[in-house]
Amino acid sequence: MSAPPRPYRRNALWIAAMVHRVSGIGLALFLPLHFLALGLSLQGAARLDSFLRWTDIPLIKLAEGGLVFLLGVHFLGGLRVLFVENFDWRVNQFRVATAAGGAAAMLAFAFLIRVL
Repeated sequence: MSAPPRPYRRNALWIAAMVHRVSGIGLALFLPLHFLALGLSLQGAARLDSFLRWTDIPLIKLAEGGLVFLLGVHFLGGLRVLFVENFDWRVNQFRVATAAGGAAAMLAFAFLIRVL
């Protein structure tokens, strides 16, 4: 026998909270790669230049656009959580969550246009 559906999982704000958590995990997975790049800069210019040439691959540029999206979503989702927890603000949460996702997507798109 399956469990009854949970109506709160159909809520857009639940989805926004889940996107915030997943973006945090994605950023945490990226962090070791960032530290690797910083470490290569300490090993000399030739090692860093080799790594930076690798990052010119279009697939890597696309992944960087995804990273910008994750940063935007996580930042704006965090602001939404701060407002929810510290103010009596319940009326326009759905609109703000939708706007935050749209703003993050536009930011990532602008980044991709600039780097590709």
